[in-house]
Amino acid sequence: MPGVRARRVRVGRRTVLRAAAGTGLLAATSPVAGCGRSGPDPRLTIGSGTRPGVYIRMAEVLADAWTERLDLTVRPEVLSTAGSVANMALLRSGRAQLAISQVDSTADYLATLSPDAPVAPRALARLYDDVTHVVVSQDAPYRRLADLRGARVSIGPAGSGYNTIARRLFDAAGIGVQGLGKIIELGLDEAPSALAVGDLDAFFWSGGVPTDGIVELAGVHPIRLIDLSDVLSRVRANSDVYTISTVPAATYRLPAPVSTLSVRNVLVATAAMPDDVAQMLVRTVFDEQPRLSAANPAAVTIDSRSAIGTQPIPLHPGAQAFYRATKGYSG
Repeated sequence: MPGVRARRVRVGRRTVLRAAAGTGLLAATSPVAGCGRSGPDPRLTIGSGTRPGVYIRMAEVLADAWTERLDLTVRPEVLSTAGSVANMALLRSGRAQLAISQVDSTADYLATLSPDAPVAPRALARLYDDVTHVVVSQDAPYRRLADLRGARVSIGPAGSGYNTIARRLFDAAGIGVQGLGKIIELGLDEAPSALAVGDLDAFFWSGGVPTDGIVELAGVHPIRLIDLSDVLSRVRANSDVYTISTVPAATYRLPAPVSTLSVRNVLVATAAMPDDVAQMLVRTVFDEQPRLSAANPAAVTIDSRSAIGTQPIPLHPGAQAFYRATKGYSG
């Protein structure tokens, strides 16, 4: 793995409980609510995404790794959700204590809260970058986003981070979603097949490169990605959390590489999570990075130096302690 690797340390279940029991937040806000030194395991729930996306694959691997490394008898619950926006709602409600989310959606949520709110998001690690895919059939006439005026387009399900990105991109293209012929809100589990059979003209997706569902589509139905070069500067002028990325042609058997939008993904906890628990969770992310990479190639980029790049989401104090110990943090 690039960068600094953490020393592999197995942390016992009692250590987790001791760390949690030492806080005054257990009863109301901690992920280990109601636990004492001899109580049950911490009950952790993580908001993820939809199959066959990267979020849910990573969340499942993390749940297994945390169970093994922390000697938990109760595996963390992995919630399948629409994505980033839905995951932030889970944090707000207390239904989840952890989530994987795009940094733009996390920042939008953070802006609605008091800075010291117990449910405010605190970053544990930057994981990898999501790349926006605007997928069309290879023989379709659409070359620019504005060409989709009047078309049938899936912008992703409500509650997903890429639904928000799609709306911002269409605004930047000067047509807005109201300029589409039909707005459809399908997830990655349905959109590829809908495009292949002709029920859609285009669909949006934001995910790691490659994304399995799009690889599978490209294997049976030739596709292109719409190049977003003409709208990227306008989108980035409104938000500096977005960057420009290139998808190589070989990724999905494309006719040519395309320029598109990328946004960082972060693993977040709530501000109420005890520092020692957060530190142990982060340590496991880096100890188990090879297993995460086996689940999806996007995880190859997880590195203790780049993992601190979660701005504007502040790092959890427990995460700061881990990065200082591994010299991945200089704040």
